[in-house]
Amino acid sequence: MKIDLPWIIRRTRIGTRRLWLTYGVFWAGAIAVGLIAVAYAKLVDGAYMLFRLAFEQASWLPLLITPAVGVGAVWLTRRYFPGSEGSGIPQVIATVKSPEPARRDALLSLRVMVGKIFVSTLGMLGGYTIGREGPSVHIGAAVMYTMRRAYPRSSSRIDRQFIVAGGAAGLAAAFNTPLAGVVFAFEEINKNFEQRTSGTLITAILFAGIIALALAGDYRYFGTIQVPLEYPPDLVVAVLCTALLTGFSGGAFGWLMLNVVRWVPARLRALRNDHPYRFALLCGLVLALIGIASGGVTFGSGYREAQALLSDQESVGIWYAPLKAAALLISYLVGMPGGIFAPTLSIGAGVGQFVSLVFSDVPLSALIALAMVGYLAAVTQAPITSFVIMMEMTDGHGMMIALMATAVIASSVSRAMTPPLYESLARAYLGPLPKPAR
Repeated sequence: MKIDLPWIIRRTRIGTRRLWLTYGVFWAGAIAVGLIAVAYAKLVDGAYMLFRLAFEQASWLPLLITPAVGVGAVWLTRRYFPGSEGSGIPQVIATVKSPEPARRDALLSLRVMVGKIFVSTLGMLGGYTIGREGPSVHIGAAVMYTMRRAYPRSSSRIDRQFIVAGGAAGLAAAFNTPLAGVVFAFEEINKNFEQRTSGTLITAILFAGIIALALAGDYRYFGTIQVPLEYPPDLVVAVLCTALLTGFSGGAFGWLMLNVVRWVPARLRALRNDHPYRFALLCGLVLALIGIASGGVTFGSGYREAQALLSDQESVGIWYAPLKAAALLISYLVGMPGGIFAPTLSIGAGVGQFVSLVFSDVPLSALIALAMVGYLAAVTQAPITSFVIMMEMTDGHGMMIALMATAVIASSVSRAMTPPLYESLARAYLGPLPKPAR
Protein backbone atom coordinates (compact mmCIF):
# COMPACT_ATOMS: atom_id res chain seq x y z
CA MET A 1 0.00 0.00 0.00
CA LYS A 2 1.45 3.32 -1.12
CA ILE A 3 1.37 6.17 1.42
CA ASP A 4 0.35 9.51 -0.02
CA LEU A 5 2.72 11.63 2.05
CA PRO A 6 1.81 14.99 0.43
CA TRP A 7 -1.87 14.34 1.13
CA ILE A 8 -1.13 13.50 4.80
CA ILE A 9 0.96 16.66 5.19
CA ARG A 10 -1.74 18.79 3.58
CA ARG A 11 -4.52 17.32 5.74
CA THR A 12 -2.38 17.69 8.88
CA ARG A 13 -1.72 21.33 8.01
CA ILE A 14 -5.43 21.98 7.44
CA GLY A 15 -6.39 20.24 10.68
CA THR A 16 -3.74 22.09 12.70
CA ARG A 17 -4.87 25.42 11.30
CA ARG A 18 -8.49 24.60 12.12
CA LEU A 19 -7.57 23.68 15.71
CA TRP A 20 -5.55 26.89 16.04
CA LEU A 21 -8.42 29.05 14.81
CA THR A 22 -11.02 27.18 16.88
CA TYR A 23 -9.17 26.83 20.17
CA GLY A 24 -5.56 27.95 19.95
CA VAL A 25 -6.14 31.65 19.34
CA PHE A 26 -8.57 31.87 22.22
CA TRP A 27 -6.41 29.88 24.63
CA ALA A 28 -3.30 31.86 23.73
CA GLY A 29 -5.20 35.10 24.31
CA ALA A 30 -6.45 33.94 27.71
CA ILE A 31 -2.92 32.93 28.75
CA ALA A 32 -1.63 36.32 27.62
CA VAL A 33 -4.31 38.06 29.71
CA GLY A 34 -3.21 36.13 32.81
CA LEU A 35 0.46 36.93 32.24
CA ILE A 36 -0.13 40.63 31.62
CA ALA A 37 -2.56 40.95 34.56
CA VAL A 38 -0.04 39.49 37.00
CA ALA A 39 2.82 41.59 35.60
CA TYR A 40 0.63 44.69 35.75
CA ALA A 41 -0.29 44.00 39.38
CA LYS A 42 3.37 43.69 40.37
CA LEU A 43 4.23 46.86 38.44
CA VAL A 44 1.50 48.89 40.14
CA ASP A 45 2.30 47.54 43.59
CA GLY A 46 5.98 48.32 43.10
CA ALA A 47 5.20 51.87 42.00
CA TYR A 48 3.07 52.51 45.08
CA MET A 49 5.76 51.06 47.35
CA LEU A 50 8.19 53.62 45.93
CA PHE A 51 5.71 56.40 46.68
CA ARG A 52 5.26 55.15 50.25
CA LEU A 53 9.01 55.08 50.75
CA ALA A 54 9.26 58.67 49.55
CA PHE A 55 6.37 59.71 51.82
CA GLU A 56 7.93 58.03 54.85
CA GLN A 57 11.24 59.73 54.18
CA ALA A 58 9.69 63.20 53.88
CA SER A 59 5.96 63.74 54.38
CA TRP A 60 6.04 66.94 52.30
CA LEU A 61 7.26 65.23 49.11
CA PRO A 62 3.70 64.51 47.83
CA LEU A 63 3.25 68.28 47.48
CA LEU A 64 5.78 68.03 44.66
CA ILE A 65 5.27 64.51 43.35
CA THR A 66 1.47 64.25 43.17
CA PRO A 67 0.78 67.49 41.21
CA ALA A 68 3.66 66.78 38.81
CA VAL A 69 2.43 63.25 38.17
CA GLY A 70 -1.10 64.55 37.56
CA VAL A 71 0.08 67.02 34.92
CA GLY A 72 2.25 64.38 33.26
CA ALA A 73 -0.56 61.82 33.23
CA VAL A 74 -3.02 64.26 31.67
CA TRP A 75 -0.50 65.27 29.03
CA LEU A 76 0.33 61.67 28.13
CA THR A 77 -3.32 60.64 28.02
CA ARG A 78 -4.42 63.54 25.85
CA ARG A 79 -1.37 63.54 23.58
CA TYR A 80 -0.66 59.85 23.05
CA PHE A 81 -3.28 57.64 24.72
CA PRO A 82 -6.82 59.04 24.25
CA GLY A 83 -9.38 56.47 25.35
CA SER A 84 -7.21 55.11 28.18
CA GLU A 85 -8.53 57.51 30.82
CA GLY A 86 -10.70 56.42 33.74
CA SER A 87 -11.61 52.92 34.80
CA GLY A 88 -11.71 51.25 31.39
CA ILE A 89 -14.94 49.36 32.07
CA PRO A 90 -17.11 52.03 30.35
CA GLN A 91 -14.91 51.71 27.25
CA VAL A 92 -15.38 47.93 27.23
CA ILE A 93 -19.16 48.26 27.63
CA ALA A 94 -19.24 50.78 24.77
CA THR A 95 -17.37 48.42 22.43
CA VAL A 96 -19.77 45.59 23.24
CA LYS A 97 -22.82 47.78 22.58
CA SER A 98 -21.51 49.49 19.46
CA PRO A 99 -21.72 47.72 16.05
CA GLU A 100 -18.88 49.85 14.65
CA PRO A 101 -15.54 48.04 14.17
CA ALA A 102 -13.77 51.41 14.12
CA ARG A 103 -14.91 52.10 17.67
CA ARG A 104 -13.57 48.78 18.87
CA ASP A 105 -10.29 49.40 17.05
CA ALA A 106 -9.96 52.81 18.71
CA LEU A 107 -10.88 51.88 22.28
CA LEU A 108 -9.22 48.44 22.40
CA SER A 109 -6.01 49.12 20.52
CA LEU A 110 -2.56 48.13 21.73
CA ARG A 111 -1.78 51.84 22.07
CA VAL A 112 -4.65 52.25 24.54
CA MET A 113 -3.56 49.13 26.45
CA VAL A 114 0.02 50.37 26.76
CA GLY A 115 -1.24 53.78 27.87
CA LYS A 116 -3.50 52.17 30.46
CA ILE A 117 -0.62 50.23 31.97
CA PHE A 118 1.97 52.99 31.83
CA VAL A 119 -0.09 56.00 32.93
CA SER A 120 -1.96 54.17 35.72
CA THR A 121 1.38 52.94 37.04
CA LEU A 122 2.57 56.54 36.92
CA GLY A 123 -0.57 57.52 38.86
CA MET A 124 0.25 55.04 41.62
CA LEU A 125 3.77 56.44 41.69
CA GLY A 126 2.14 59.78 42.51
CA GLY A 127 -0.14 58.36 45.22
CA TYR A 128 -3.40 58.83 43.31
CA THR A 129 -6.48 57.03 44.63
CA ILE A 130 -6.96 54.50 41.85
CA GLY A 131 -7.21 50.73 41.56
CA ARG A 132 -5.89 48.24 39.03
CA GLU A 133 -9.02 46.08 38.68
CA GLY A 134 -10.95 48.23 36.19
CA PRO A 135 -7.82 48.70 34.03
CA SER A 136 -7.29 44.92 34.16
CA VAL A 137 -10.74 44.50 32.58
CA HIS A 138 -9.82 47.01 29.85
CA ILE A 139 -6.43 45.40 29.29
CA GLY A 140 -7.90 41.90 29.13
CA ALA A 141 -10.51 42.98 26.58
CA ALA A 142 -7.83 44.72 24.48
CA VAL A 143 -5.57 41.66 24.51
CA MET A 144 -8.34 39.29 23.46
CA TYR A 145 -9.62 41.69 20.81
CA THR A 146 -6.12 41.92 19.36
CA MET A 147 -5.83 38.12 19.30
CA ARG A 148 -9.06 37.79 17.35
CA ARG A 149 -7.28 39.40 14.39
CA ALA A 150 -5.80 35.96 13.74
CA TYR A 151 -9.18 34.94 12.36
CA PRO A 152 -9.35 35.17 8.56
CA ARG A 153 -12.91 36.39 8.88
CA SER A 154 -14.57 38.13 11.77
CA SER A 155 -17.96 39.44 12.82
CA SER A 156 -19.48 41.58 15.53
CA ARG A 157 -20.59 38.45 17.39
CA ILE A 158 -17.06 37.00 17.45
CA ASP A 159 -15.65 40.37 18.47
CA ARG A 160 -18.09 40.58 21.40
CA GLN A 161 -17.21 37.07 22.54
CA PHE A 162 -13.52 37.92 22.66
CA ILE A 163 -14.09 41.30 24.34
CA VAL A 164 -16.42 39.96 27.04
CA ALA A 165 -14.21 36.95 27.74
CA GLY A 166 -11.07 39.11 27.90
CA GLY A 167 -12.67 41.60 30.28
CA ALA A 168 -13.94 38.86 32.57
CA ALA A 169 -10.59 37.08 32.52
CA GLY A 170 -8.86 40.35 33.42
CA LEU A 171 -11.06 40.85 36.47
CA ALA A 172 -10.70 37.22 37.55
CA ALA A 173 -6.91 37.39 37.30
CA ALA A 174 -6.72 40.74 39.11
CA PHE A 175 -8.80 39.66 42.13
CA ASN A 176 -8.19 35.88 41.94
CA THR A 177 -11.99 35.54 41.74
CA PRO A 178 -12.96 33.34 38.77
CA LEU A 179 -16.63 33.07 39.71
CA ALA A 180 -16.90 36.84 40.06
CA GLY A 181 -15.38 37.22 36.59
CA VAL A 182 -18.20 35.15 35.08
CA VAL A 183 -20.90 37.01 36.99
CA PHE A 184 -19.42 40.41 36.18
CA ALA A 185 -19.33 39.62 32.48
CA PHE A 186 -23.06 38.93 32.32
CA GLU A 187 -24.24 41.44 34.91
CA GLU A 188 -22.21 44.45 33.80
CA ILE A 189 -20.39 44.02 30.46
CA ASN A 190 -22.76 41.91 28.40
CA LYS A 191 -26.30 41.67 29.71
CA ASN A 192 -27.42 39.25 26.99
CA PHE A 193 -26.50 35.69 27.95
CA GLU A 194 -25.51 33.53 24.98
CA GLN A 195 -24.72 29.83 25.15
CA ARG A 196 -21.75 30.19 22.80
CA THR A 197 -20.40 33.09 24.80
CA SER A 198 -20.64 31.20 28.09
CA GLY A 199 -18.31 28.43 26.92
CA THR A 200 -15.63 30.74 25.58
CA LEU A 201 -15.96 32.97 28.63
CA ILE A 202 -15.40 30.22 31.17
CA THR A 203 -12.49 28.84 29.14
CA ALA A 204 -10.79 32.24 29.09
CA ILE A 205 -11.26 32.71 32.83
CA LEU A 206 -9.87 29.25 33.56
CA PHE A 207 -6.73 29.79 31.50
CA ALA A 208 -6.14 33.31 32.85
CA GLY A 209 -6.81 32.07 36.39
CA ILE A 210 -4.38 29.17 36.05
CA ILE A 211 -1.63 31.52 34.90
CA ALA A 212 -2.36 33.91 37.76
CA LEU A 213 -2.30 31.06 40.27
CA ALA A 214 0.97 29.71 38.87
CA LEU A 215 2.70 33.11 39.09
CA ALA A 216 1.08 34.68 42.17
CA GLY A 217 0.02 31.59 44.10
CA ASP A 218 -3.34 30.70 45.62
CA TYR A 219 -4.33 33.59 47.84
CA ARG A 220 -7.32 35.51 49.17
CA TYR A 221 -7.18 39.13 48.05
CA PHE A 222 -8.16 40.43 51.51
CA GLY A 223 -7.24 37.34 53.50
CA THR A 224 -9.74 35.21 55.43
CA ILE A 225 -12.24 36.90 57.71
CA GLN A 226 -13.32 35.38 60.99
CA VAL A 227 -16.93 34.31 60.55
CA PRO A 228 -18.67 33.88 63.94
CA LEU A 229 -20.21 30.49 64.65
CA GLU A 230 -23.21 32.11 66.32
CA TYR A 231 -24.53 35.44 65.14
CA PRO A 232 -25.85 37.97 67.66
CA PRO A 233 -29.58 38.74 67.66
CA ASP A 234 -29.10 42.26 66.29
CA LEU A 235 -27.32 41.05 63.13
CA VAL A 236 -30.48 41.56 61.08
CA VAL A 237 -30.72 45.17 62.26
CA ALA A 238 -27.01 45.64 61.55
CA VAL A 239 -27.42 44.31 58.00
CA LEU A 240 -30.37 46.62 57.35
CA CYS A 241 -28.67 49.72 58.77
CA THR A 242 -25.40 48.98 56.96
CA ALA A 243 -27.22 48.42 53.68
CA LEU A 244 -29.17 51.66 53.98
CA LEU A 245 -26.12 53.70 54.98
CA THR A 246 -23.87 52.30 52.26
CA GLY A 247 -26.69 52.48 49.71
CA PHE A 248 -27.26 56.15 50.38
CA SER A 249 -23.56 57.12 50.59
CA GLY A 250 -22.59 54.99 47.59
CA GLY A 251 -25.50 56.34 45.58
CA ALA A 252 -24.47 59.89 46.48
CA PHE A 253 -20.93 59.16 45.32
CA GLY A 254 -22.21 57.78 42.02
CA TRP A 255 -24.41 60.85 41.58
CA LEU A 256 -21.38 63.11 42.10
CA MET A 257 -19.40 61.22 39.47
CA LEU A 258 -22.21 61.46 36.91
CA ASN A 259 -23.24 65.07 37.60
CA VAL A 260 -19.99 67.00 37.65
CA VAL A 261 -21.59 69.96 35.87
CA ARG A 262 -24.19 70.29 38.62
CA TRP A 263 -21.94 70.58 41.65
CA VAL A 264 -18.49 71.71 40.44
CA PRO A 265 -18.30 75.55 40.33
CA ALA A 266 -18.38 77.08 36.86
CA ARG A 267 -14.88 78.55 37.21
CA LEU A 268 -13.41 75.14 37.99
CA ARG A 269 -15.29 73.55 35.10
CA ALA A 270 -13.93 76.23 32.79
CA LEU A 271 -10.43 75.61 34.14
CA ARG A 272 -10.84 71.88 33.55
CA ASN A 273 -12.00 72.37 29.96
CA ASP A 274 -9.75 75.24 28.88
CA HIS A 275 -6.63 74.58 30.94
CA PRO A 276 -6.56 70.84 31.82
CA TYR A 277 -2.91 70.92 32.94
CA ARG A 278 -3.53 73.71 35.43
CA PHE A 279 -6.60 71.85 36.66
CA ALA A 280 -4.54 68.66 37.09
CA LEU A 281 -1.91 70.64 38.98
CA LEU A 282 -4.56 72.05 41.33
CA CYS A 283 -6.20 68.66 41.89
CA GLY A 284 -2.84 67.05 42.59
CA LEU A 285 -2.05 69.68 45.17
CA VAL A 286 -5.41 69.19 46.92
CA LEU A 287 -4.95 65.41 46.82
CA ALA A 288 -1.51 65.74 48.39
CA LEU A 289 -2.86 68.00 51.16
CA ILE A 290 -5.65 65.50 51.94
CA GLY A 291 -3.13 62.67 52.06
CA ILE A 292 -0.71 64.51 54.34
CA ALA A 293 -3.53 65.62 56.65
CA SER A 294 -4.80 62.05 56.94
CA GLY A 295 -1.38 60.63 57.73
CA GLY A 296 -1.04 59.05 54.29
CA VAL A 297 -3.99 56.66 54.54
CA THR A 298 -5.89 58.25 51.62
CA PHE A 299 -3.04 57.71 49.16
CA GLY A 300 -3.18 54.71 46.81
CA SER A 301 -5.93 52.17 46.23
CA GLY A 302 -6.72 51.65 49.93
CA TYR A 303 -5.97 47.93 49.80
CA ARG A 304 -3.61 48.05 52.79
CA GLU A 305 -6.11 49.91 54.98
CA ALA A 306 -9.03 47.67 54.04
CA GLN A 307 -7.03 44.51 54.69
CA ALA A 308 -5.87 45.82 58.07
CA LEU A 309 -9.43 46.67 59.08
CA LEU A 310 -10.74 43.27 58.01
CA SER A 311 -8.05 41.46 59.99
CA ASP A 312 -8.60 43.77 62.99
CA GLN A 313 -4.91 44.75 62.96
CA GLU A 314 -5.44 48.50 63.07
CA SER A 315 -8.12 51.15 62.78
CA VAL A 316 -8.46 54.34 60.79
CA GLY A 317 -9.95 57.65 61.82
CA ILE A 318 -13.66 58.32 61.65
CA TRP A 319 -13.05 60.72 58.75
CA TYR A 320 -11.30 58.08 56.65
CA ALA A 321 -14.33 57.17 54.49
CA PRO A 322 -15.28 60.73 53.41
CA LEU A 323 -11.64 61.73 52.88
CA LYS A 324 -10.98 58.60 50.81
CA ALA A 325 -14.13 59.27 48.77
CA ALA A 326 -12.95 62.84 48.15
CA ALA A 327 -9.53 61.57 47.04
CA LEU A 328 -11.15 59.08 44.66
CA LEU A 329 -13.41 61.76 43.24
CA ILE A 330 -10.47 64.11 42.67
CA SER A 331 -8.51 61.35 40.91
CA TYR A 332 -11.54 60.76 38.66
CA LEU A 333 -11.88 64.48 37.84
CA VAL A 334 -8.24 64.62 36.76
CA GLY A 335 -8.92 61.84 34.25
CA MET A 336 -6.26 59.56 35.67
CA PRO A 337 -6.39 56.03 34.15
CA GLY A 338 -7.36 53.81 37.05
CA GLY A 339 -10.24 51.85 38.52
CA ILE A 340 -12.59 52.40 41.42
CA PHE A 341 -13.13 48.83 42.68
CA ALA A 342 -10.38 48.70 45.31
CA PRO A 343 -10.83 52.32 46.49
CA THR A 344 -14.57 51.76 46.75
CA LEU A 345 -14.05 48.65 48.86
CA SER A 346 -11.66 50.64 51.04
CA ILE A 347 -14.25 53.39 51.54
CA GLY A 348 -16.76 50.71 52.49
CA ALA A 349 -14.34 49.39 55.10
CA GLY A 350 -14.20 52.86 56.63
CA VAL A 351 -18.00 52.98 56.72
CA GLY A 352 -18.01 49.57 58.42
CA GLN A 353 -15.74 50.84 61.16
CA PHE A 354 -18.19 53.69 61.73
CA VAL A 355 -21.13 51.24 61.93
CA SER A 356 -19.22 49.19 64.52
CA LEU A 357 -19.56 52.08 66.96
CA VAL A 358 -23.29 51.32 67.14
CA PHE A 359 -23.30 47.51 66.86
CA SER A 360 -20.58 46.51 69.27
CA ASP A 361 -21.97 42.97 69.66
CA VAL A 362 -21.39 42.12 65.99
CA PRO A 363 -17.79 41.13 65.12
CA LEU A 364 -15.88 44.00 63.52
CA SER A 365 -14.70 41.96 60.53
CA ALA A 366 -18.29 40.96 59.74
CA LEU A 367 -19.52 44.56 59.82
CA ILE A 368 -16.65 45.75 57.65
CA ALA A 369 -17.29 42.98 55.11
CA LEU A 370 -20.97 43.95 54.98
CA ALA A 371 -20.15 47.63 54.51
CA MET A 372 -17.60 46.86 51.80
CA VAL A 373 -20.01 44.80 49.75
CA GLY A 374 -22.82 47.32 50.32
CA TYR A 375 -20.78 50.31 49.20
CA LEU A 376 -19.42 48.50 46.14
CA ALA A 377 -22.92 47.37 45.16
CA ALA A 378 -24.26 50.89 45.62
CA VAL A 379 -21.58 52.51 43.46
CA THR A 380 -21.58 49.92 40.67
CA GLN A 381 -25.24 48.82 41.02
CA ALA A 382 -24.05 45.26 40.35
CA PRO A 383 -25.18 43.46 43.54
CA ILE A 384 -24.49 39.89 42.42
CA THR A 385 -20.96 40.70 41.28
CA SER A 386 -20.33 42.63 44.49
CA PHE A 387 -21.26 39.90 46.94
CA VAL A 388 -19.58 37.17 44.86
CA ILE A 389 -16.35 39.21 44.71
CA MET A 390 -16.45 39.84 48.45
CA MET A 391 -17.23 36.22 49.21
CA GLU A 392 -14.32 34.98 47.10
CA MET A 393 -11.86 37.64 48.28
CA THR A 394 -12.42 36.92 51.98
CA ASP A 395 -13.57 33.29 52.01
CA GLY A 396 -16.76 34.59 53.54
CA HIS A 397 -19.04 31.73 52.52
CA GLY A 398 -20.46 31.58 56.01
CA MET A 399 -21.84 35.11 55.53
CA MET A 400 -23.32 34.49 52.09
CA ILE A 401 -26.92 35.38 52.98
CA ALA A 402 -25.94 38.50 54.92
CA LEU A 403 -23.60 39.70 52.14
CA MET A 404 -26.25 39.05 49.49
CA ALA A 405 -28.96 40.88 51.41
CA THR A 406 -26.72 43.89 52.03
CA ALA A 407 -25.70 44.08 48.38
CA VAL A 408 -29.27 43.87 47.07
CA ILE A 409 -30.67 46.47 49.49
CA ALA A 410 -27.78 48.91 49.00
CA SER A 411 -28.01 48.59 45.22
CA SER A 412 -31.76 49.23 45.31
CA VAL A 413 -31.30 52.37 47.41
CA SER A 414 -28.61 53.63 45.04
CA ARG A 415 -30.72 52.90 41.97
CA ALA A 416 -33.44 55.14 43.36
CA MET A 417 -30.92 58.01 43.54
CA THR A 418 -28.88 57.71 40.35
CA PRO A 419 -28.63 55.62 37.14
CA PRO A 420 -26.04 52.83 36.80
CA LEU A 421 -22.53 54.28 36.84
CA TYR A 422 -20.69 52.28 34.20
CA GLU A 423 -23.54 52.29 31.70
CA SER A 424 -23.91 56.05 32.06
CA LEU A 425 -20.18 56.64 31.63
CA ALA A 426 -20.15 54.31 28.61
CA ARG A 427 -22.44 56.69 26.70
CA ALA A 428 -19.58 59.16 26.42
CA TYR A 429 -17.67 56.57 24.34
CA LEU A 430 -20.60 55.95 22.00
CA GLY A 431 -20.21 59.45 20.52
CA PRO A 432 -17.34 60.76 18.39
CA LEU A 433 -14.20 58.66 18.63
CA PRO A 434 -11.34 60.09 20.74
CA LYS A 435 -8.43 61.57 18.81
CA PRO A 436 -4.95 62.52 20.00
CA ALA A 437 -4.69 66.22 20.87
CA ARG A 438 -2.30 68.34 18.84
